[in-house]
Amino acid sequence: LYKPKSRVPAFLEVVDIAGLVKGASEGKGLGNAFLSNIKQVDGIFHVLRAFDDSTVIHVEDRVDPIEDMQIIREELRAKDEEQLQKLFDQMDRRRGQLAREEQEKLASCEKVFDFVKNEQQEIRHGLDRWNNKDIDFINAQQLLTTKPVVYLINLTERDYIRKKNKWLPKIKDWVDNHGKEPIIPFCASMEAELLEMPEDEKQKFLQERQTQSALKKTIRTGFHAIHLVNFFTVGEDEVRCWTIRKGMRAPQAAGQIHTDMEKGFICADVMTYDAIKEHGSEKEVKEVGRQMQKGKDYIVQDGDVREVFALELLRLIRTNSAA
Repeated sequence: LYKPKSRVPAFLEVVDIAGLVKGASEGKGLGNAFLSNIKQVDGIFHVLRAFDDSTVIHVEDRVDPIEDMQIIREELRAKDEEQLQKLFDQMDRRRGQLAREEQEKLASCEKVFDFVKNEQQEIRHGLDRWNNKDIDFINAQQLLTTKPVVYLINLTERDYIRKKNKWLPKIKDWVDNHGKEPIIPFCASMEAELLEMPEDEKQKFLQERQTQSALKKTIRTGFHAIHLVNFFTVGEDEVRCWTIRKGMRAPQAAGQIHTDMEKGFICADVMTYDAIKEHGSEKEVKEVGRQMQKGKDYIVQDGDVREVFALELLRLIRTNSAA
């Protein structure tokens, strides 16, 4: 659709964190170092092995992805329980001396603590219970079970291509009973092989096996899990993909390009990628009336394309400066 001199894609930064062992919340294995690393991320890709191979070592010396999920879930939950217990005890000792704001914080802490300890639940699965005060409290704590999870099921190439594996139905049942988060089967060895191939060789490889890479789906799912969306600015010199938080309004999205754009925002001319792809060009999209003019309350949608968005705002800034 576009042949610019420069292309700037979106990216998702993924950090490989070493596997966690049973008892990590009590200091076993990498223990607190591992859990501290998880605090720094926005979401978790939980990679599960679903194949037997004597040459690949498993920390528990067995292959059981269901138990692996249970261990990780319990270790993260237990660490949150420990953190909430300490915070609750600190505030509870001063209960009679707390100002109103601190009393509200204590009430939220007690509520979340009960959910984690007594109900044995993960905080992200209690969204229907939390009010705005609770959410403010939760956001300030960097609790581990608030992190969205995507389950990546590592299969053999044979199982991945035929889309069958004895563990897949069991994994789905477990995940359905623990939050219904995304599951993506993939084959790590095949993906590694594909990364080393030229594009034409890669396509031939996939066609011969009547399969496809899971990489793009994994990236897209990761973006959506941590509530990110993309919009595009396009032109002859550059096509750039911008990443913003889901729910961001047009002026704030413009501010990602330049802070002056947010200050001087009036409106944006928007068309969707799907509309451009369907009609073949921006000109055709405009002619069939599928370009939209949006104001300050417009919530940017994933895949929005804005050529006029950027150019008009730059023109507006220059005009204001000249005045």
